[in-house]
Amino acid sequence: MGDRPVPPQRDRRASGSGGSRRKGPSRKAKKQRSGTKRVFMWIGGTLAMLLVVGCAAGWYLYNRFNNNIEKYDVGIENPYQSDEPVNILFIGTDTRDGDGNDSYGGDASEGADTTILMHFSEDRTNATGLSIPRDLITDIPDCEVVQEDGTRVTIPGSQGVRFNQSMGTNGRDPGCVWRTVEELTGVSINHFMMADFNAVKDLSSAVGGVPVCVEEPIDDPKSHLQLDAGNHVLEGEEALAFVRTRYSVGTGSDLSRIELQQQFLASMARQITERDLLSSLGSFYDLADAATKALAVDTEIGSIDKLYGLASEVGQVPMSDMTFITLPVVDNPAEPEDAKATVVIDEGRARPIFQMLQQDVSMTDDGSEEGASDEGGDAEGQPEAVPAADIRVDVYNGGDVIGAAQETLAWMQNTHGMTLATNEGNAAAPQAETTLEFGRDQAGMAATLAELMGLPESALQEQPEDAGDQPMVLVLGDDFAGAGQPIEVAPERPEDLEGITADDEDVCAS
Repeated sequence: MGDRPVPPQRDRRASGSGGSRRKGPSRKAKKQRSGTKRVFMWIGGTLAMLLVVGCAAGWYLYNRFNNNIEKYDVGIENPYQSDEPVNILFIGTDTRDGDGNDSYGGDASEGADTTILMHFSEDRTNATGLSIPRDLITDIPDCEVVQEDGTRVTIPGSQGVRFNQSMGTNGRDPGCVWRTVEELTGVSINHFMMADFNAVKDLSSAVGGVPVCVEEPIDDPKSHLQLDAGNHVLEGEEALAFVRTRYSVGTGSDLSRIELQQQFLASMARQITERDLLSSLGSFYDLADAATKALAVDTEIGSIDKLYGLASEVGQVPMSDMTFITLPVVDNPAEPEDAKATVVIDEGRARPIFQMLQQDVSMTDDGSEEGASDEGGDAEGQPEAVPAADIRVDVYNGGDVIGAAQETLAWMQNTHGMTLATNEGNAAAPQAETTLEFGRDQAGMAATLAELMGLPESALQEQPEDAGDQPMVLVLGDDFAGAGQPIEVAPERPEDLEGITADDEDVCAS
């Protein structure tokens, strides 16, 4: 490695994100507990539209509905390929335009009240819908918004705010939600679809009602929903009340409401695929007209033929392999015990889920099928491990966690006796991923440190020459989660993670 200059100190700034696929400046746009009166808007109509255009014959009929579709230029181009996974962001807002919608409590914020990241696998055999709680405390990145006159304005980001504020607040648009979810999950999104209050009312009526089940009677003064225990078929106002109910089910939080939403969405999907709704022109017309009127999309899929192409791809996934889960969260520890209103991500349980989505691993099995990471290999041909006490390494902080290098050094020295490790401060430049640079004669050291830290194979950067007395160089990236926490986690579904599949007709809200 030769004489290597020590990287200079750098400002402790959170680095922005970028990428050649984005136009203009970089911007990014668990169950949770809501402490506000703002209500949820359902997005079932957007998935319904996908299913409709994927199943119906004579797609040329859709041309009459093109003008129904609202389109947003979010400044992002990331088209999907037929041999790649497809990631679609579904957004439900609490916009209340329309008859009767102003009766649903609170003031409309046009916030991201309901957000589901739908991941369709590369081979189109399975899909995962990840619900993101609206009251999750997270960071919202800078995002560029196109104004009505065509000019572009960059909306500054916010740190430590509700996820709901990724849209509507300060003029943020769906592209800001897109960028926020990408930053949160590490999943590259291809397109978004958005709907408001009218979607659930119109689509539920267009499909002839949506079957739901509740274990206990519901009498919710906020949503105005009154249901006896048992099975019901809901449409219109009653369907909207069902998906925004939370005070009278489960824990009375938004986490329980998410479960209702998932049940409703899965049931609506079954209605469209299992009933003979598309055999008559009248039924088809009503459904397609309602769906397109409820739909807003990015400009890259802002026409019927493009939606048809997208639906042809994702419509291949069987209902039995379409799984809905909720991002694991815990109560916000910064709030007093008697006033819990927000949640924070449960890092230990969420990171494997993000890995599964990133690596295209199905949620409907044990994570062992194709698409899972298969790194490491067997022990044959691996370098001989070196005792931790003999490891020489300089630690630099290249990530966005202040104090990461010192925290890691303390863990190395106090937990593993690495007295030869040193903290060299900030790296010369920020980097997203952690790296370990080592010489040919340090392969054993690198193997030991990589195992202790849970470093992925991609982090190891062997140099062509021996290092001699030079220490290895460890640069912590944005993927640093904390000293002692693996950089790489197994892409396996947490054992206690609950969810439903779209073909599950036995789901009953409790």
